[in-house]
Amino acid sequence: MSPPTKNQPKRLQRSLYGLLSLVLSIILFTPPLFALNDGQQLVLETWRLVNEGYVYPSRFEEVHWRDLRKKAIKKTISTSEDAYTAIEAMLLPLGDPYTRLLRPKDYEAMKASNLGSEINGVGLQLGARSKDGQIVVIAPLEGSPAADAGVISGTTVLEVDGESPKSLGLEATAARLRGEVGSQVVLEIQPPGEESKELVLERRSVDLRPVRTRRLRDEAHTLGYLRITQFSEGVPQLVEEALEELSEKDIEGLVLDLRNNSGGLVSSGLAVADAFLSNEPIVETRNRDGVSDAIPAGEKTLYDGPMVTLVNGGTASASEILAGALQDNGRSQLIGSLTFGKGLIQSLTDLSDGSGLAVTVAGYLTPNGKDIQNHGINPDRLLDQPEPLNPGGAEDRWLHDAELLMQANLDRLSTDLVQDIENYSEKNEATIPLLDTPQ
Repeated sequence: MSPPTKNQPKRLQRSLYGLLSLVLSIILFTPPLFALNDGQQLVLETWRLVNEGYVYPSRFEEVHWRDLRKKAIKKTISTSEDAYTAIEAMLLPLGDPYTRLLRPKDYEAMKASNLGSEINGVGLQLGARSKDGQIVVIAPLEGSPAADAGVISGTTVLEVDGESPKSLGLEATAARLRGEVGSQVVLEIQPPGEESKELVLERRSVDLRPVRTRRLRDEAHTLGYLRITQFSEGVPQLVEEALEELSEKDIEGLVLDLRNNSGGLVSSGLAVADAFLSNEPIVETRNRDGVSDAIPAGEKTLYDGPMVTLVNGGTASASEILAGALQDNGRSQLIGSLTFGKGLIQSLTDLSDGSGLAVTVAGYLTPNGKDIQNHGINPDRLLDQPEPLNPGGAEDRWLHDAELLMQANLDRLSTDLVQDIENYSEKNEATIPLLDTPQ
């Protein structure tokens, strides 16, 4: 072996510098494999929120939840629409139509509805039927094109402008029904127990008017009528004002009408329940850990007089919480028909691009432990079918039945009061000691 020359260390040093420069160039100028674009970040953000809050974590193992995340990220995502499609495909195996992505336009429309403003559309409140995933009508909005056309609760929506609602999903179907005033939408629907039929509806501006009230009078009694069609943000204040107005008119009893109230903000429903109950439990909630928390009413009530409550198949979600609380606490009889049966609570979260995410985070039970999801609430008294199509209108037979029941209850209370006074008087007369007669 020949001895090293003076130039070999210098050549080795130059080689090492060259190799180091090459490595640094690769590190500095080659994009990292784990860098994600905005669309991919949105997918991961959605996955994380569902993973942390979804009420049924056992579903994650069943649907291979982590694999669904990897599969979604591997897709080509270069636009917002690509991200939305990937997210919807990722959420679909959960089998929960209420855990869903809301595109920015749809999310804004939902928030506007919760604020109680007007909406442009046909006025259908929709839900997903658990047994088959079909999109069904919870209730038509009062005064809407759908209500005017006679669409009833429980109707299955088979097509919207030729597209399948079951494939579109709940929120996309609702979005198809909204649109420019004067435009038309073609529906194929199937009312309960009937053949399917085509219906053409013209969109228009629908005033939500969530709280309506008036006085009901006959020769013997003065009653108040309070109708709540949804639980949007301002409803508790409107209900408080309505009850104050009715109290000033010296009502003897109240008819509360929750028919076709598909719910809305649970917080608003709880606040209204608080107006009628004092220290009684309103609802129990169960989260993913199985914790059951009873939510009680406060001590103060806005109305503590006699009342009856009307419900039907369009009474859902937050309105079922209220109805169940009134029934289980013996505060009000429920009359009408079986309610819809939506006993799940969703959280709404703003996503980074202006879209929204609804996640089912809890279920609820009535104070007596009745599970509402897929079961509904049975009223204390069923009313005769067919159900009136115009709740609160002049031809509303069910409202007339509620008035008669309320009047009968008031008459019975009056009779019981007279009897109690007579019994009290007789008892006290028998026990009053006789005074000695002066001598």
